[in-house]
Order: sequence, then C-alpha cells, then structure tokens
Amino acid sequence: MKTRITELFGIKHPIIQGGMHYVGYAEMAAAVSNAGGLGILTALTQPDPEHLAKEIKRCHEMTDKPFGVNLTILPMFTAPPYEEFMRVIIEGGVRIVETAGRSPEAFMPTLKQFGVKVIHKCTSVRHSLKAERIGCDAVSVDGFECAGHPGEDDIPGLILLARAAEELKIPYVASGGMGNARSLVAALALGADGINMGTRFMATVEAPIHQNVKQALVDADELSTRLIMRSLRNTERVLTNDAVEKVREIEKQKGAALTIEDIRPFVAGTQNRKVLQDGELEAGAWSCGMVAGLIHDIPTCKDLIERIVSEAEDIVRNRLVKLFAN
Repeated sequence: MKTRITELFGIKHPIIQGGMHYVGYAEMAAAVSNAGGLGILTALTQPDPEHLAKEIKRCHEMTDKPFGVNLTILPMFTAPPYEEFMRVIIEGGVRIVETAGRSPEAFMPTLKQFGVKVIHKCTSVRHSLKAERIGCDAVSVDGFECAGHPGEDDIPGLILLARAAEELKIPYVASGGMGNARSLVAALALGADGINMGTRFMATVEAPIHQNVKQALVDADELSTRLIMRSLRNTERVLTNDAVEKVREIEKQKGAALTIEDIRPFVAGTQNRKVLQDGELEAGAWSCGMVAGLIHDIPTCKDLIERIVSEAEDIVRNRLVKLFAN
C-alpha cells in the first residue's frame, strides 16, 4: 500500500505510532518500525537531552528502519531545552520529527536546514493550514475521540478529516479513534494518507508499560473515557478511574475558580508513571482514547500492523469493489 505518507517517510505501511509520554521508548518505536510502520520516540519522556541521545542510539541498535522523535512544545514556566533536544535529534541521525502542542514555527529553519521532515499534530483545520504555511511536510489531524488533548473545538474525526481534505495540499494522517482495518479504510476514504495510533499501540506485546494497563485497555469500551480540565481549557481525555472521578468532583465544586494546583495530586507526571510503569491503575489520570472500544487483544506490533493492512485490503477488494460493481 503506497500513499504520500509511505513515500514521504520511506515506510512500508501508512501507519504511525504517535508520541506518548512514558510509552514512547526505544522498545515501542523499534517494534513499530520493524513491522513496517513509523515508530516514534517521545523526547520529553527523557529527563534531559543527554538521555534522549542515548535512547536514540538504543533505537538505532534495535532497528535499521526509519523512526522519528516526538517533540511536544508546551507552555511552561521553565521551558525544556528545546534547542538541545533538537541538536541531539539531528546529531543522532533522526530525520523525522513529530511536533505537537504549540506551533513549531520558531524551530522550522533549523529542522529544515538539516533535512528533517516535520509532521505536526493538529486538532483543527485552521491549525493544520498554519502548519502547512510554515513548511511542515505533513500533519496529523486529531479528532475529538483522541486520547490526551483533543483541543477545545470538539470536532469529531468524521467531520474534521473530511474538512482537512477540502483545505490541505500537504498529506495528512488520521489520528484519534484509529485502531483497526476499518479505521484505515475510512481514513483513506476521507482523504487521509494513513493513520496515527496511540492508545491501540499501548495494548501490544512490545509496549513498555505494565500488563495491568494493557489489560485495562482490553477490558474497557468506548464509554470508558472521561474529559477533565475543561474549565482550564486544557481538556484531556483519560480512562476513568478513582483519580479521574476525584478530579471531576473537584472541577464541579470549583467551577471557574479551578486552578491546576487543585488537581495536581491526581494529574501529576509522578502519578502517571505509577499507572503506566507500576500498574497502579487508580493512582492518577492517564490518557486513553475512545478507541479502547475497538481493543480486544494484545498482539505484537508486527501482527497488529499486518492484520490491519491485510484486512483493509480485504474490505476494499471484497466489499467496496463489489458494492460498486453491482
């Protein structure tokens, strides 16, 4: 299956593993890339640029296929050393960067100087068009169903992807709610050149997270996620648990007076690590997409990607072609 995305990134299948905090380690990225997709390391999961350099080296040792690095540009009182992160990405021989959060415009000249291809994650058409204008090579269009931060427009993928097709000239992948062959076929039909999966890749053999988390994704359904931090305009979709329900209760009580300090004990990164790494499922809020309803097993990345691609081909050839032939 060749699309503009497979050609752009030099990969076999149009399937990308998006950057995920405390998930996007070398084991994850290499497994996806070895299976023909595009694996992504997560830069800010590493404590500093030096550790990222080591993780890039480790990933190169685990795969000879293309992989990228996610660099999320966040509003912080003390900003991470983005320039240093970019330096080790470039020096590490990585030529694909997935950006998210704020616009990567300030960093584009450096990335382009060294031939780095940039795919920016967007939750709206207007932001996708801005990414196109500043020189991004592709965008990942993230629908309201997605895990993590879906933006504040609440536009579901079915509309957002079709609108992106009307407006964009550069290729884009569908993100949010992507998890099986039907997702891939639908995304291609809507105008995308591939799909980006996060939550689905968490429930794989190689995902470097606790087995409790993987099983929780299998046990969950499409009704198992909640939205938190809406009043802070920093909306996040998470899997419901005790911590999440406490956050929702505090939000209801505080209303517009809510501050991040009111809920920090339940959303802090330390609590997130307790969930993902130690398997303490109630310890804190953790990102999860509505695609949990489509997760029924824990395959290897290779089996998952091959299944998606082969079943997608079957849907097109033995269902869609026949429907139109009649």
